[in-house]
Amino acid sequence: MVVIGFAGSVLALATRWDLPGAFAELMPTLLREKVTNVVLVGYGHASLVTPAMEQVLQTMEAFKVTVLEALRAEDGRYWSYLCGKPGCCPPGGVPYDDMAGPVATEAVVNGLVAFPDREALAKTVEPCTGPDRTAMTVATAATAAGLRTRLASFRPAATIEGAKGDALVHTLVTEGIARVHAAIDLYAEGGRLDDPDASRLGFDLAMIRVRDEAWACVDDRPAHIELWKDLTRRLEPHHAAPAASLLAAAAWHAGDCTLAGLALDRALSADPDYSMAHLLGTAVRQLVSPRSLRERMPDPAELDAQMGPPKASWLVPLLDLLQPPAAAQAAG
Repeated sequence: MVVIGFAGSVLALATRWDLPGAFAELMPTLLREKVTNVVLVGYGHASLVTPAMEQVLQTMEAFKVTVLEALRAEDGRYWSYLCGKPGCCPPGGVPYDDMAGPVATEAVVNGLVAFPDREALAKTVEPCTGPDRTAMTVATAATAAGLRTRLASFRPAATIEGAKGDALVHTLVTEGIARVHAAIDLYAEGGRLDDPDASRLGFDLAMIRVRDEAWACVDDRPAHIELWKDLTRRLEPHHAAPAASLLAAAAWHAGDCTLAGLALDRALSADPDYSMAHLLGTAVRQLVSPRSLRERMPDPAELDAQMGPPKASWLVPLLDLLQPPAAAQAAG
């Protein structure tokens, strides 16, 4: 069930619910966003959609929200629950073509692709396989070896308050932030990171300040979804939690709750305790609008003020990621 809500004539939200669903839970969000009118579209067989639609219509009526249209769509046809005129809404449904027409054309021009089902969309965030995976694994190992050499003398327990450790963190964070901005610009221009650069950015994101810089940069450009989807697929699966969470943030910002949910699944499969994924998951489940979160998201200067100067402890997640597999298993 897709619910599109308007505050007067202004689009306030668009969300997707799996059927069957407890649609009364949607009402606090509609009220919070001052929704006065909705368009409802249920996808699937009548035996599934019609009972859900009846529930939604009753809920909307109880809360005095006007339903502008309520449709069921299946196999290239749609039926209206509000119109029974055979001239415009015949019993056999109205055929439509979701692969042509002005809406589809505009979507393609803006880089949007329609997938036949949720499973097809899910495959776009699954880890890459075959030669691409082999090449990325080799690049990741080489990048990790270089970082281990650079950090060989660093011991966070001993230098947690030390100027030397803080200086090293400052350098690594500054370099990581620069790579984040360069990568966003590259994808905005239609480019793509090579394997060594992709693996290096994956390690950068282990540092929370670098990841939060990427999060604060999310805007309306499709480059954010393209970049973080690419890294979600290409990074080693256990490295993917930050990139997948950033993909979720970018997808949610764009109003694509389905992609956001799939990205969060990937993030939590990589790290079940990853806090950013849990935070975004709660926001998506509670239908907090992306606009609301954007208004609370600090910009890079505010991040610096909130987090303070670089600290050696910021490197601990990176050091954990750099442990050889055998050592990581023993530590766990």
